[in-house]
Amino acid sequence: MSKDQETKIHELKDKIKDFCEARDWDQFHGAKDLAIGIITESSELLEHFRFKSEKEIEEMFKNPEKKQHISEEMADVLYFLLRLAQKYDIDLTEELNNKMEKNEKKYPVDKAKGSNKKYNEF
Repeated sequence: MSKDQETKIHELKDKIKDFCEARDWDQFHGAKDLAIGIITESSELLEHFRFKSEKEIEEMFKNPEKKQHISEEMADVLYFLLRLAQKYDIDLTEELNNKMEKNEKKYPVDKAKGSNKKYNEF
């Protein structure tokens, strides 16, 4: 069983909270700075894929060292997202469920299946 299957989001938020509080980082983690962190780390993740073909990307994921670098960038993005949610009391599960409900309406299967069009293009 993977750790994703056994870990709850609130456990990750608590772990990050404890880590940051032990270092007195609350003072540096306002909403703006955490949002900047998400973008910065997302950009670092994107760098791995820039100018790469689908075949090259598939090969990157087969290479344990390259996959590890990509995974670390993904973890950095998740860290900042969880920290932002933790600091500002945002229930990510509830918000994701709400967003998926909206997306179900915007992208009905009969119109969206197999299409990359935006909802307002149907």
